[in-house]
Amino acid sequence: MTKANYAYNDLNEHTASAYGRSLHISTKVSINICNALRYKSVDKAIAYLDDVIAMKRAVPFTRFTDGVGHRRGPMAAGRYPIKAAEIIRDLIKSAASNAENKGFSEELKIVHLCAHKASTPMRQGRQRRRSAKRTHVEVVVKEQANAKAKTKAKPVQKEAKEAPVAEKKAAPVAKETTKQNDSSSEVASK
Repeated sequence: MTKANYAYNDLNEHTASAYGRSLHISTKVSINICNALRYKSVDKAIAYLDDVIAMKRAVPFTRFTDGVGHRRGPMAAGRYPIKAAEIIRDLIKSAASNAENKGFSEELKIVHLCAHKASTPMRQGRQRRRSAKRTHVEVVVKEQANAKAKTKAKPVQKEAKEAPVAEKKAAPVAKETTKQNDSSSEVASK
């Protein structure tokens, strides 16, 4: 299996990723789903896709809108792409699981979500003259900044408070030992 080439160039130890290769979903639908979910938190994105699967919320179609009907709410055109929503939801969960294995907190944000057209092999059987739809989908999640600041700030403050207390306790003990040494030397000299 070949290594995935991500369109996102800032992969480092603070990011976690997942890559869906040659998925059996439409590229046009995947692009619209990715545009709706990009830069959202992982929890909100999964809840949104669950609503799409249950047909409670529609995905706004801003591209490839020929023949797409209007939907209720603030969007003009939209659809309920159930199959693509299920596959992309599983991919986002996979990226969140990868982040958990790296030790990230649960507050993750999708910083990169992109769909690309994959190879289109010929179908078999009665549909043999048609090409199959295939899509590559990339997901990169990153720990949110406020979650990092909270987790790092607490241990640093505790260490700063404990250090001066230890010094204060150590200093009087040293003075007491010198007093004992002075008194023992006095006793020895008498």
